[in-house]
Amino acid sequence: MTKRRSFLRTAALGALSVPLISFDTKKDWSLDPLRSLYKDSEDYWAMIRKQFPLKEGQTYFNNGTMGPSPGYVLDKMMYHMMHWNKEAAIVDYKDGSGPELLTGYFPYEDLRKKLSAIINCDHRELSLTQNATFGMNFVGMGLDLTTGDELLNTNQEHGGGYAAWQLLAKRKGCIYKQATMPMPANDPQEVFNAIFKEVTPKTRVIAIPHMVSIYGTVMPVKAVCEEARRRGIFTILDGAQCVGHIDVDVKAIGCDAYYSSLHKWMLAPAGSGLLYINKDVAGDIWSTIASYQWENQEDHGFRLMQNGTGNPAVLAGYDAAVDFFNTVGKERWIGRIKELGSYLRNGLKDMSHVKIMSSTNEDMAAGITTYSVNGISGPAVQKTMWEKERLQPRSVGEELVRHSVHIYNSKAEIDRAIEVIQSLA
Repeated sequence: MTKRRSFLRTAALGALSVPLISFDTKKDWSLDPLRSLYKDSEDYWAMIRKQFPLKEGQTYFNNGTMGPSPGYVLDKMMYHMMHWNKEAAIVDYKDGSGPELLTGYFPYEDLRKKLSAIINCDHRELSLTQNATFGMNFVGMGLDLTTGDELLNTNQEHGGGYAAWQLLAKRKGCIYKQATMPMPANDPQEVFNAIFKEVTPKTRVIAIPHMVSIYGTVMPVKAVCEEARRRGIFTILDGAQCVGHIDVDVKAIGCDAYYSSLHKWMLAPAGSGLLYINKDVAGDIWSTIASYQWENQEDHGFRLMQNGTGNPAVLAGYDAAVDFFNTVGKERWIGRIKELGSYLRNGLKDMSHVKIMSSTNEDMAAGITTYSVNGISGPAVQKTMWEKERLQPRSVGEELVRHSVHIYNSKAEIDRAIEVIQSLA
């Protein structure tokens, strides 16, 4: 028994000597390659693929759940964790360096200004949150709602888009309703009509997705918000799938509030979210989490960020992801996602054994395509893709496959996916 214990101790110590991180920290993960000029755009995107520590021979098609961060982002996060743990003693809160060790007490104005430029708002209208669900709850719990107020969702919400409203209905006696969306949705007017069919004089809140999480449908949110404003109804949009995926201009849309998760299409680390609340209504939203700045009336975005100590390395990665996005350029980034999404849909359209559940109206579609294959379950399709070609989309429920594409994907990878799906006829 003594020899066995000695062996186990030795083995454990040996395991501890093995590096816990296999990330290639010796590689120069800079932004410089992103600025390079290429005659062939496919060569540029092949270079972009090399900026991610994704395994060769494997293809990730599930960006709608979680985006893999570029090496530049991971490098900034790991440097931050190591440096500020070594140099903790030099942090002086009086000179403003406190954010290097903490998060939820500081305004992070530089990052908020970068984000506000992307979605077109004043940075004081913008809060840094952990994710989209936090944003929805901060608004829902902050509204003064009373018994009988009607809260309207759709029947295609993510759990992070409906739960707060259902909770409020139960807690405060509000009336929770859902508008039934057409499926697939190819006509913006049909979507608009379905929503306002459920609106009454008691409707207080319309909370709908900018993009439907399961199907990738881009909703006619500008028209909905214009009509809601005319009727005096508060609008909040679930943009979890949108920022870094499609163009988001909150002022042009005209919504009262908008929230998003940047760990998806902006490729930021998990724990990177944003919440926009129009300055004209921000004063009507109570703080849900209160700390020092809970009553700051000059910077409502900062007021709603009072969440105490968090992981500052995540904020370093968040900031780096925004820099990565801006260096590639919003137009080129979003255009590439749309190009690849259309390429996949065009490859699926002529297959008689495939039913596309996403919109085939390209004005209502982008990088998510959801479909079913006759006679084969979604999990079985996912498994077959992996076993045959090491392709990884995501099955949804028993029938569907949700297939996301991003800038690190290639047309050759999509071709292989189409070949596998064709073989299932």
